[in-house]
Amino acid sequence: MSNDLNRCEFIGRLGKDPEIRFTASGEAICNFSIAVGWKTKDKDGTEWVRITSFGKLAGICGDYLKKGSQVFIAGRMTTRKWQNKDGVDQYTTEVVADQMQMLGGKSDAPPAAKPDGAYRAMKEGTTVPLEDMNDDVPF
Repeated sequence: MSNDLNRCEFIGRLGKDPEIRFTASGEAICNFSIAVGWKTKDKDGTEWVRITSFGKLAGICGDYLKKGSQVFIAGRMTTRKWQNKDGVDQYTTEVVADQMQMLGGKSDAPPAAKPDGAYRAMKEGTTVPLEDMNDDVPF
C-alpha cells in the first residue's frame, strides 16, 4: 500500500453557508458541500461533494465562506459508517480538507469576516474586537 494515493482536489461553489460546531474538547468541525461541474462531448452535469474540515481550517471556512463562494479544496476521501435511529448501518463519503483557497472575484467574496470573529468567539465564549482579527486573515 505504500504506493497508494488518496488525494482529491476540487474547484466548486458552496450550495449553502457552512455549518460549524465544536467537539467536547473545543476542536472546530466545519461541514459544507460544493457543486462541481463536469462535461463530456455529449452531456454535462453537476456533482455535489461533501467537505469536512477540522481545527483552524474549520474556523477559517466557517468565518469566511458563504453560499455561492467559489473555492479550491484539497484533501483525502474517506467513508464513515454510522447507525441511524433505527439501528440500520449508514455510510457517508466525504473529503476531509487540508487545504482551502478562496477563488472568484471581489463580488464572490463575503463583505468581511463575521464581525465578531464567530469561530474564535464561539470557541472561547467571547467576542473579538475587530482590530484583533488581522492576524487570522487566511490569504
